[in-house]
Amino acid sequence: MGSLTNGQELIVTRTPLRISFAGGGTDLPAFYRRGYGAVLSSAIDKYLYVTVKRHSPLFDENYRLNYSDTEHVDTLDDIKNSIARECLRMVPVEPPIYISTVADVPASSGLGSSSSFAVGFLNALHVLRGERVSAAQLAQEASHIELEVLEQPIGKQDHYAAAFGGLNYFRFQNDGRVTIEPHVLASEQLQGLFDHILMFSTGTSRGAASVLTEQNRNTDENMEHLLAMRQHAHDLQTMILNGLDAAEFGRLLDSSWQMKRQLASNITNESIDRWYSLALAAGALGGKLCGAGGGGFLLFIVAPERQAVVRQALVGMSELSVKAEPQGSRVLMPYVE
Repeated sequence: MGSLTNGQELIVTRTPLRISFAGGGTDLPAFYRRGYGAVLSSAIDKYLYVTVKRHSPLFDENYRLNYSDTEHVDTLDDIKNSIARECLRMVPVEPPIYISTVADVPASSGLGSSSSFAVGFLNALHVLRGERVSAAQLAQEASHIELEVLEQPIGKQDHYAAAFGGLNYFRFQNDGRVTIEPHVLASEQLQGLFDHILMFSTGTSRGAASVLTEQNRNTDENMEHLLAMRQHAHDLQTMILNGLDAAEFGRLLDSSWQMKRQLASNITNESIDRWYSLALAAGALGGKLCGAGGGGFLLFIVAPERQAVVRQALVGMSELSVKAEPQGSRVLMPYVE
């Protein structure tokens, strides 16, 4: 790979979102500090794009940010977007700077978009400074910003999925270290897994913080469920390595979901439970709600021959087609071999 040089005027990064199959919740410090956490997840071909450009002084502002909101400010302290502000503190660049984001799915959809933004923005800032950094460094910096600087009650899995890409078994050690076991499957094996996945939008978004704050408080009483969910991540990893059994894969996802929905009061609701029941009655082998809960996307494991029936049972819900994404956060511009 070539080296980067200072003086780039326009940086564009593309960072994948993710789906987590099992173990979500065990990547929270309140749990993994008592032993370890484990998550099996895959990056998907849905992305968050970050553009960073040296801004013209003609605009008479030091920072312009365009995301779901628009900001025109002169000092870091005035930036309302807390992740952007703290990324700029960690990886400082001389203003004036223009920053914009665009994503393939709405924010707060349970696919890790805030962490993908943190990883992708840090990646762009390092490139602007002429620095090439590893996926591990990006994940560590992004998780440090969200968990320690901003004290968000979230887990670590999203930062690592965004930075590394691919299908991975992540283990979160009690000292804060993260070990990664990537699974590079033959294309037909990976395709076989994703051929069984259907995803539908609930039409509702909710930030993870409100759900995870309660879940953190409930760690002691949820310990039995969390230990079982951690084991499910290991069991699914073993299954993928030994050959996909779709019925067993779906059963394990369903078992994890039945436990997860009890971890906090606002993880599910009457509509989510009804859609889930309709899908299973139509032939889904199992499934889960992606992300912390309260909204976002429902993921189901469905044999290809039953997918039309499941779609009909959930008619009116928007479907999201996904494939595996083998790569993590990438620099699209400037292109470097």
